[in-house]
Amino acid sequence: MKTTVRLWKPALRAQRRAFSSTSRRLDSYAFIGLGQMGFQMARNLQSKLPPNDTVRVFDINKAAADKLVHTMQTQQAGGAAATVASSAGDAAREADTVITCLPEPQHVKSAYADILSAFDGRDTGEASGRSKPRLFIDCSTIDPTSSREVAAAVSSALPNGAGSFVDAPMSGGVVGATAGTLTFMLGAPEGLVSRIEPILLRMGKRVLHCGPQGAGLSAKLANNYLLAIENIATAEAMNLGVKWGLDPKVLASVINVSTGRCWPSEINNPVPGVVDTAPAGRDYQGGFGIGLMRKDLRLAMLAAREAGAVLPLAEKASEVYATAEADERCKGRDFSVVYRWLGGKE
Repeated sequence: MKTTVRLWKPALRAQRRAFSSTSRRLDSYAFIGLGQMGFQMARNLQSKLPPNDTVRVFDINKAAADKLVHTMQTQQAGGAAATVASSAGDAAREADTVITCLPEPQHVKSAYADILSAFDGRDTGEASGRSKPRLFIDCSTIDPTSSREVAAAVSSALPNGAGSFVDAPMSGGVVGATAGTLTFMLGAPEGLVSRIEPILLRMGKRVLHCGPQGAGLSAKLANNYLLAIENIATAEAMNLGVKWGLDPKVLASVINVSTGRCWPSEINNPVPGVVDTAPAGRDYQGGFGIGLMRKDLRLAMLAAREAGAVLPLAEKASEVYATAEADERCKGRDFSVVYRWLGGKE
């Protein structure tokens, strides 16, 4: 089956006008998972919703939920009414749209078990009295198989089209989440895209519809697998050139106008001082954590095994990230810190 990718990026002014002028019913949202990404995404969502809408937030770290609602109420003008829920099920019980942003597959499965247990069994089709089906948007980065298992659980608990589960992992990091410039890779039926896109665009700037449910995660993991390999290769190449006596800025300028050009060489160069805004210039603080890259690489390897795809470089790359992360000089830092682990000159 051929998969198409469609980009929808309306002008911000037109988007805001549509949000504010369209006659519509009150909508209720739940946002579950308020880590570094989810906190900022929920903040942006709430700030761009009409005042008559509601957002209920939940995180196992109640302090994070309390802090978010306090921020919404005191530091943001307007937006939807925000409250803290006592559980994932409590947050989702009355929601039209549930958004989850959680670390690992087991967290997603656990959250949805709680969410689905909160429904009373009558929330099916027309019998529910709801004007539209519930929508569940999972922005977590997990393996496609786990995502499909959750989708099946949602369909079983809310049959007859009463609920739909879609995957929408994102790229852009904490900086993009804060600025509202994330890119979402959406796996959803074509008929739901027009409903989902405006919601995601309140938290980001573009939505790529990658295909049916699970396709967004497949695209995200394929991209991040490539990024994981490119990052190691860039660190190795820069280290090699510097040890040969090349000025790192000169070497980077050659690479970035030649066939070796990639995001780790041009934007996230691992050598301190080459790119002023890169984490390498901040002792590798901030950016995309090496632990997160190791996790995404593990998920890509799992998905590849299930699909029967061969990844000859994956095992060695995983070993590199695991060993580097265990080094106290590298632990908790941006994944470009592999350059330091290699013994690169700083």
